[in-house]
Order: sequence, then C-alpha cells, then structure tokens
Amino acid sequence: MQKQWQSHGPRRRPGPARRTWQPPRPPRLTAARETLRALLPAAPPRPTAKRVMDLTLGSALLLLAAPLLATAALVLAVRRGPAGVLTRSTRVGADGRAFTLRSLRTRRLRLHVLSRLPHVVRGELSLVGPVPLAPGDVRGRPTGARDWRRELKPGLTGLAQIRHRSAMPWDEPDLLDRHYAEHHRPGLDLAILAEAVGAPLLRAARSLAGGGKADLSDTDHRLPGYRTVE
Repeated sequence: MQKQWQSHGPRRRPGPARRTWQPPRPPRLTAARETLRALLPAAPPRPTAKRVMDLTLGSALLLLAAPLLATAALVLAVRRGPAGVLTRSTRVGADGRAFTLRSLRTRRLRLHVLSRLPHVVRGELSLVGPVPLAPGDVRGRPTGARDWRRELKPGLTGLAQIRHRSAMPWDEPDLLDRHYAEHHRPGLDLAILAEAVGAPLLRAARSLAGGGKADLSDTDHRLPGYRTVE
C-alpha cells in the first residue's frame, strides 16, 4: 500500500514574541520626571590630569604651608592691622572669567605666592600656567586666530615666572606663556615645579656657601622647529 501523505498547508514561521500589555504612564508622572531632570544640575565634566594634579598637590602644599601662612598673617595683623594682611587685585582666568586674587603682603620666603594656593584648590588658578593678567591688559588681547590665554588657567608659577631673570634673548614672558600653552603636559608641569622650588633653594645654598648668587639655567627649553616669530 502506498502511504498517503496528508498536507497540512505551508509551515508557519515563528513570529516575534508577543509583548505583554503595559498600562500607559500617567501624564502627570511623566511631566514630573521631565521637570525634575530639568531642575537637577548637569553632571560635572570629567576632571583632567592637570586638574587632578592641581587639586591633590595643591591641597597637600596648602596643608604643609598653613602653619607658616597663619603665623605670617598674624604678624602682619599686629604690625599693620587687619586691613594690611592681604592684597586684593582682579585677574582674568580661563574663559575670560574674572576673579579676585588675594595674596599676603609680604615677599619673604615667597609667602605671597604660597598664600595663593587656595585659588588653586578652588580651581581659579593652576599650579603651572601663564602669568595672571589684570582686565584690560594689552597682553591679554588675542594676536591670532587662537586665543590661547582663554584656554588655560593662569598659574601660580610658570615658564615666564621661573625664567624671568635669564639672559636668553628669546625669554620674553609672552613668548614663554605661548610656548607653554602650545606644549603643556603633566611632565612639563612637574619640571617647572621642580625648578620653581629647586632654583631658590640652590641660590640660598650657594649664597650661604659663599658662592654668590646662582643664576637660572640658560638651557634652551624650546622644542625643535619652534620659531620665535610667527
């Protein structure tokens, strides 16, 4: 006997899984969520390596220098009164934002520089950067298509600050600041900080040893292909 095949019609392909029915969200709840998202502040940008170094190293230096700064402020308050402890001046920071720069009224042991460490912790200054300029300073005007001064925070120290006594003909503050803006990196920051701390100590040591005043190194800091005239 021949087998009789029964045709059941074309095979059906398995379709997508059926979704379970969900009730629509109440419009009031959706509007409340959107309003809450609009009111909440946006997520802060991810800190850069430069900001991390400023915050960690700046906080550590501020803790170490706090007793000395407090003593100097007390001495100034006794001699000159409370109004004679700090100097206040307006400076321009990153993105053209102005802030009030506060410094101790003394230059002994470079305490006026150390007293600016709170600005580093707050993010108004960086440990290393261009010279902080006052509003309206002609050096702050852009000279080309790139306004590099708005890209960086002014620094507690920098190339222009540590090499201002060098006899090199190309060591002009604006040129040094621009050079730093074009080539700054964490390694360069650490080198500048090391020279900013080491050079005064070396001069003091040579002075005590009778060797006279030590000059800053005149090593060419420029990278290959860097031109002094654009």
